[in-house]
Amino acid sequence: MSVDKATVKRIAKLARIRIDEDRLDPMAGELNNILDWVEQLSAVDTDGVKPMTSVVDHCLHWRADEVTDGNKRDDVLSNAPDAEFGFFAVPKVIE
Repeated sequence: MSVDKATVKRIAKLARIRIDEDRLDPMAGELNNILDWVEQLSAVDTDGVKPMTSVVDHCLHWRADEVTDGNKRDDVLSNAPDAEFGFFAVPKVIE
């Protein structure tokens, strides 16, 4: 695929980017270089390669899902400046 001056102008218009006329030819060359590089990547044989999200192979360490710190409501509320009916009490904001 080759990008010419008219294509660069159209891409710039669609992206709402203003490009001066003297920058259209160099931009076309840069876009052609990028497309050539992407075309080289498609030539690489990736059969049998598993998709990955990181170059480092790691896994998450799981822990047992156990409640270890429950039933501490009174201890938590002892730190509150004001508590009512087992909940934090806050000043009224809306009148």
